[in-house]
Order: sequence, then C-alpha cells, then structure tokens
Amino acid sequence: MPESPVPEVQDKQIKTSKHFRLITKGRVLALLLAGAGGTVFAGYGHYTDPGPLQAERVVIIPHGGTDRVVHVLQENGVLARGSVSSLFFKLALFLTKSQGPLHAAELKFPDRVSIAHSLAILRHGQPVSHSLTIAEGLTARRIQALLMQAPALQGTIGEIQEGRVAPQTFFYVWGMERQTLLTHMETLMNTLLKEVWAGRDQEALVGIITTPEQLLILASIVERETSLPEERPQIARVFLNRLKQGMKLQTDPTVIYAVSNGEGLLTRPLTKDDLQFDSPYNSYQHEGLPPGPICSPGKSALEAVAHPADGDALYFVATGHGGHHFSHTLAEHIEHVRTYRRTKADVQ
Repeated sequence: MPESPVPEVQDKQIKTSKHFRLITKGRVLALLLAGAGGTVFAGYGHYTDPGPLQAERVVIIPHGGTDRVVHVLQENGVLARGSVSSLFFKLALFLTKSQGPLHAAELKFPDRVSIAHSLAILRHGQPVSHSLTIAEGLTARRIQALLMQAPALQGTIGEIQEGRVAPQTFFYVWGMERQTLLTHMETLMNTLLKEVWAGRDQEALVGIITTPEQLLILASIVERETSLPEERPQIARVFLNRLKQGMKLQTDPTVIYAVSNGEGLLTRPLTKDDLQFDSPYNSYQHEGLPPGPICSPGKSALEAVAHPADGDALYFVATGHGGHHFSHTLAEHIEHVRTYRRTKADVQ
C-alpha cells in the first residue's frame, strides 16, 4: 500500500485545494460582475434609453419587495414585460443600491421613462398629492361622507362632532389614515376657535356669549344665513340683540338642520309644518341658542360674532338680489318682507 502523506504535506495539499476553489469562485464572480457591468454600464444606453410607457402615468408602488415592484411596473407599462427586462431592472437596482432603497408610494412616471429615471423616482420622487376641500358651512354628516369617499385615504373614522372641523383645503398622500387627517382638521379648528375667542370684543359680547362653544354655535348660524362676508357682522349683531332681549332667534337654517336630520340641506322650501317641527334646534320653538353648532363655520363667521357690528337692528330679510335688508322695528321689517315678495313674484 502507498504510504500516507506526512501531516505537513497533507496540510499543504488541503490549503492548496481551498486556495484553488477560492480562486475559481472569485474568477466566476468577477466574470459575472463583468458581464453585468457590461450589460448595464458598457451598454449604458439601454439603462438610460427611453422605456415603453406611452403616456404619463400615476402608479401606486406597494410594499412587498422587489419582485412585487417589478410586477407593478410591468403591469403599468413603465417597465417592459418579460424575464430579461425584469432581470435587467434587478441588476440595475443592485448595482446602484448605494443610491438608497425604493419607497412604497403613489408616484408619477413621465412617458418613455428610462430605467435610470424610474429608479430615481422610486427612490427620491415626491408622492402624488391629493386635496380635500371642506367648504364653510358643511355639516358633520356631509364632511364624514367626503372623508369616506376621498380617494387614496384608508381606514375608518370615528364620529365627527358638529362644528369641530376647520373649513379649508387639506392635502394628503396615498395611504394616509382617514382618522389622522380628521384629527388634523379638528386640531386646526380648536386652534382657530381659541385664537378668535382670545381676541374677541368682550364688551360687545358681555352677558350674551360667555363661552367659546356659544361663539361657535352662533357663528355656525351666521355662516348659514349669508355668503357675504361684509354682512356677517350685521347678522351677528341682530342675533346678539335678540338674545339680549330674550327673543327667539327664528332663523331658518336651524330648522333646516333639524328637519334634514343633520344634513343641513333641503330640496324643497320650508313649510309652516317645518316651523312646528319638534327639535331643540328649532329656533322658532325654543329661545336662546340651539344645543350645538349646525355646521362648521369659517373664520369670517367666527370673527363676525367675536366682533359684531354696532346697532340695535332686530330683523333682516333677503333683498332678492343676494343681500339682506336690516330693520330696527317690526313695521319696517314687514315692509321689507313685502318688497322681497314682490321682487320674487316679478322674477317668477
């Protein structure tokens, strides 16, 4: 039998074998990288060449890894279909990984976008911005409907307190929670109400409006009575004068709020039966302010109550031309009502 190698020789042979395997693996890896580099960088034109996308498109890039991102890009025409295109994209992603990770977001891709540009968008692009406008005078029920119907938002929302959402345009991105946006809306309204209350004309409101909540309630009525900012301080003054004298407010928007079950809209004129509707919001039946706001008032209506006009007017009625006539006496008011009815009849 042949003699076994001495230990020193056997150890040297093992080391030589390992060294050979390492050299072989290194050469193979080098060849692969060279091939990849040749594909991506020696053939750099393909990496930066225009892609297949025919028109600008917004694409939602989901969570879930590279394979899912590639699938979404191919489904939306940003990346050419097929395994070769998929492999090429993944190689480009790997070789440029130092530029940052991909982000799940709603992103806009221009037509003919290249792989290089696509990767830049996936890493550093600004998400598409959506907007939701809450108009002055909307009720909580209508605001809730808008939030639930808004695209790109997710999740549900809790009950919205009437009058507690700031009317303005809000911006958000895909995937934002509805409750997060609603909380932001409510926070802005709370801040606005505190600021208006802190700067109120205390002398004009003394003994009539004593809390921020009361100011909010009256502002919501003023908001629904007129769309003319210059009239709001006058209308606020009329209501303050009535409250001071213990008169009923007798304002139609509160009745509309009651009979519409909080929608704040009617598809028909108010009737005499409506004025008898049993509700604490019916200001024809109950003295003082209703138990809560009837809508979300804007800053102009809030400021109108906080800084009402001077005067002792107790009545107002529409002119028929977009504004209102203000009266100090019932007789004067009745005459203005007759004028309004004649104007309305002439138009019809």
